[in-house]
Amino acid sequence: MDIDTWLIYGLAAIGLSLSPGPNGLLALTHGAMHGRRKTLWTIFGGSVGFIAVIALSMFGIGALLQTSLLWLTVMKWLGGAYLVWLGVQVWRAPAIGAELQAAATQRGGWSLFRQGALSAATNPKGILFFAAFLPQFIDPARSLVIQFVIMAGTFAGIEVLTEFVIASTAHRIRPWLQRGGKRFNQACGGVFVAIGAALPLRA
Repeated sequence: MDIDTWLIYGLAAIGLSLSPGPNGLLALTHGAMHGRRKTLWTIFGGSVGFIAVIALSMFGIGALLQTSLLWLTVMKWLGGAYLVWLGVQVWRAPAIGAELQAAATQRGGWSLFRQGALSAATNPKGILFFAAFLPQFIDPARSLVIQFVIMAGTFAGIEVLTEFVIASTAHRIRPWLQRGGKRFNQACGGVFVAIGAALPLRA
């Protein structure tokens, strides 16, 4: 993967990690309920789930590419349209308001890990997103395995860092999201619309 492509991918991955989603909300609530250190179990579980989804998406795309390069172009344009639609949905979404339990129940680390992993791996929107997102960056002339390692590792690292920051400042972030969450959603939605409109035009 070229360095400029990787940088664009990294910026897009940061936008995805910061956008409203079940794993970000889970890190927020677990951070407030269990503390940032214990919430690392949730965060690492979510990263494993995302890596599984990325693998499913990338190697499914790779199978299509072996059939015809025309599919890559088709998937880029369909994926771009989906990203624009997703951006509009995020733009219109109401502000995040995390409802926390009055008293947090004690839960084991593996229980939090499983919840994070299942939240990422079983979200159908995540599979659709990566199926739309990843073709914009795949180079069919290069090793799909190496590209998977780079893309999955980059996204997992960004996701862990972002969710750890969210969990660490859960009590401060939650009131801010309730007050300014609508503008935050609009900013994230605008990022998705820009990505969806611009990336299919790249060579």
